[in-house]
Amino acid sequence: MTKLKDLKARFMEDPEFREEYARIDEEYALIEALVRARTTANLTQEQLARRLGTTQSAVARLEGGRVSPSFATLRRYARATGTRLTVGLVPADG
Repeated sequence: MTKLKDLKARFMEDPEFREEYARIDEEYALIEALVRARTTANLTQEQLARRLGTTQSAVARLEGGRVSPSFATLRRYARATGTRLTVGLVPADG
């Protein structure tokens, strides 16, 4: 049976797969940061929604990656969770 890490290594040899994997990995990193900020602040999605003036389902969509948030939304989310939004650009090869 093929191990998952071996399968991933084989797929990563394909430049198209590698590019898509990197794109998705960036999206998941943002989602993970959002959820971590909320849970560290000891907030439920409902509580956060009230702070943001929106609905729990809107927060769920945001945390589920089903919407692409604006910078303003991310800034409000950070403020509501007691965190600070930072944005950075790094070289594509690193």
